[in-house]
Amino acid sequence: MPTGLVALLDDVAVIARTAAASLDDVSAAATKAGSKAAGVVIDDAAVTPSYVTDFTPDRELPVIARIARGSLFNKLVILLPVALLLSAVLPGAITPLLMAGGLFLCFEGAEKLLEKLTGEKHGQTLEDRPTDAVTFENERVSGAVRTDLILSAEIMAIALAEVADEGIVLQAAILAVVGIAITVIVYGTVGLIVKMDDIGLRLTKGSSSAAKGMGTFLLRAMPVLLTFLSIIGTAAMLWVGGSIILHGLEVLGMAGPAHVEHAARHWVEQATGPLGGIFGWLTHAVLSALVGIVLGAIVAGIVHMVARTRGAH
Repeated sequence: MPTGLVALLDDVAVIARTAAASLDDVSAAATKAGSKAAGVVIDDAAVTPSYVTDFTPDRELPVIARIARGSLFNKLVILLPVALLLSAVLPGAITPLLMAGGLFLCFEGAEKLLEKLTGEKHGQTLEDRPTDAVTFENERVSGAVRTDLILSAEIMAIALAEVADEGIVLQAAILAVVGIAITVIVYGTVGLIVKMDDIGLRLTKGSSSAAKGMGTFLLRAMPVLLTFLSIIGTAAMLWVGGSIILHGLEVLGMAGPAHVEHAARHWVEQATGPLGGIFGWLTHAVLSALVGIVLGAIVAGIVHMVARTRGAH
C-alpha cells in the first residue's frame, strides 16, 4: 500500500511538472506571439479612445467595458475557432488573409491621412452623432466593436503565424492567452486615458500644492495626448499594414520589396552604431508606412471611384 501511494505521488508529481512545463511553453509562446502583434495593439489602443468621447463621465467606463466584452467575443468566440480551423484545414490561406487585413489597414490609414490633410470627411464619422443618448451609445459601441474585429483578426492571425508549427491544443491555449491579455492591456490603458481628466480635476481640488500641480498638468496634457494618440493610430495603421504586405509578399515568393527594406534597415543599423536598433526599427517603420500610404491611396482611389460611379447611377 505505501509503495502504491508513493508511485501514485510520483505520477502526480510527473503530471504536475509536465503541466507546469506546458504552462511555461504557453506563456513563452504567447509572449512572443503577442510581441509580434505589438504594432496592431498600439493601433487598437490609439484608435479606441476616440469612440469614448462625448459621453458623460458616468458612462465612460461602462462604455469601455461594453467594447472590451465585444472585443473578447470577437477574439475568443469568432476569431479563435476560425483561426484554428484554417490552421488545421487550409494553412496556406493564413498569409493571403493576413495580407488582406493589412491592405485594409493601409486603406484606413490612407483615408485618415487624407481627411487630416484636406479636412474632408469620407462617409459617416464619429462627429455624426444622433440626438438620442441610448442610440448614440449603442452606435458608438457597435462601431468600436466592428473596428476591433478587424484589428483583432490581425492580432490573432499574426499570433497564429508564430505558432503554426505547434499542436492544435497548444495553438488554442496560446491564442486564448494572447487574446485575453491584449484585451486587458488595451482596454485597461484606454480606461486610464479616458479618465485622466477626471483624475486631474479631482487632484486640483486637493489640499496639497503638489496634487494640484499634478492635476493641472493632467488636465493640460489630456488634449495633447489624444492628439498624439490620433497621429500614432494613423501611423500605426500604415506601418503595420505595409509591414504585413511586405512580409506576405516575401512568404509568397515575391521577396524583392522586402529585401530592399531589409537592406536599408541593415545599412542604417550598421551606420548608427550603438543606436542601430532604434534607427533600424525607425527605418523599417518609415519604409513600411510608405508602402502602406501608396497601397492605401490606390485602394482609397478605387473605393471612391466605385462610390462615385454607383452614386451617378
